[in-house]
Amino acid sequence: MTNAPVTMMNIPRLSKRGWLFPLMFCCTFLRALAQDPRSSDQLFQEARKAAFDDKNYPLAIQLSRLALAKSPDYSDIRVFLGRVYTWTDQPDSARAEFHYVLQAHPDYEDAYVAITDLEYWNDRPDTALAYVNQGLQHYPRSEELLLRKARVLVAKKELQAAAETANQLLTVNASNGPGRALLNSIKDQVRRNKIDLSYDYTYFDKRFDQPWHLASIGYSRQTKLGTVIGRLNYGHKFGEDGLQGEIEAYPRISPTFYSYVNAGYSGSDIFPKYRAGFSLFANLPAAFEAELGFRYLYFDDAVWVYTASVGKYYRNFWFNLRTYLTPGEGELSRSFNFTTRYYTTGADDFITLGLGTGISPDDQRNNISYSINTSLMSYKLNLGYQRTVGRQNIIGAMATWYYEEFRQKTYGNQVNIGIILQRRF
Repeated sequence: MTNAPVTMMNIPRLSKRGWLFPLMFCCTFLRALAQDPRSSDQLFQEARKAAFDDKNYPLAIQLSRLALAKSPDYSDIRVFLGRVYTWTDQPDSARAEFHYVLQAHPDYEDAYVAITDLEYWNDRPDTALAYVNQGLQHYPRSEELLLRKARVLVAKKELQAAAETANQLLTVNASNGPGRALLNSIKDQVRRNKIDLSYDYTYFDKRFDQPWHLASIGYSRQTKLGTVIGRLNYGHKFGEDGLQGEIEAYPRISPTFYSYVNAGYSGSDIFPKYRAGFSLFANLPAAFEAELGFRYLYFDDAVWVYTASVGKYYRNFWFNLRTYLTPGEGELSRSFNFTTRYYTTGADDFITLGLGTGISPDDQRNNISYSINTSLMSYKLNLGYQRTVGRQNIIGAMATWYYEEFRQKTYGNQVNIGIILQRRF
């Protein structure tokens, strides 16, 4: 069988009715467009209002397409339309709009930002990385592109490269809160090995005649599951010595969630016999973070403490509000702590200021307390400083003043001074 030659005789012909409906549609659309007095800018503003204020995405798409019919090369509108398609799970339509802009304007920064978001949210990190790298060729100091590249690299589990990109972003703008939040969330996973030494000295003006001493040595190792830390604590109180062993881990669950796990044991009376803890952390939009967890201490009896916190990175600052809730005999003890850090340069260089009330199980000096009395009050003020020396060493110091009720309506002053030394390798 041979194919029949293509001629005008064997091309299917549309009937008059077949041509009529498309023609009527085109005429109606053109007539409506010609009669619409709104400019493309006015339509664009109405589309943005529909999307951002009213969450009416179908109307935003309709208004954007009307605006593009008047101004087909209005790139801002086309990128906006692509974003709305992204939000409404229409990735192919979104790609078409972004590609149109990039073909006409290969140096259009916002189009690279938008298409990187599209591919990242659709679990295509390799494609997202290719686009963000193209954008950075035109804008190597773009904060939006550098931030997205760091996020994509985290999704690809290339944490060292992600940290380098985040540091590059902070070099451009040290006040970039989302970049600092990202760097802080991965910094301990980037350093494969770290040794840390710390010492705390606590002086009492009334409660005890002798000061308390606590020294610790720890080793941390980055693994595929996250950072794992082994620590040995030495305490001296009332002329007695004691040792406690601890293990901590920070498993990463996803780019959004990671956790904290702790377990410890001591055969000495000056430490809790058992201690344990767990927290789930979430990296939230707008450089927020949140935590929910518990702490468990066993002295002569078991003590359960529940904790929650919310944090926010803003420019060079980190703000954190935390509470500890400890059930007691017929009452609930509440502890509140507010901490702020001012980052001077990198993720390990900061000044910290803290205010708090109540007892905290994460407070190092409570690590050598016999028990936590949930019915007594405590107030504290602390100031600390930490900085990097060279690229591998960290030094820090902190001073804390406590005004603590150690018997009913009897208060005393305490001063705690601590120092830390860390070595990364």
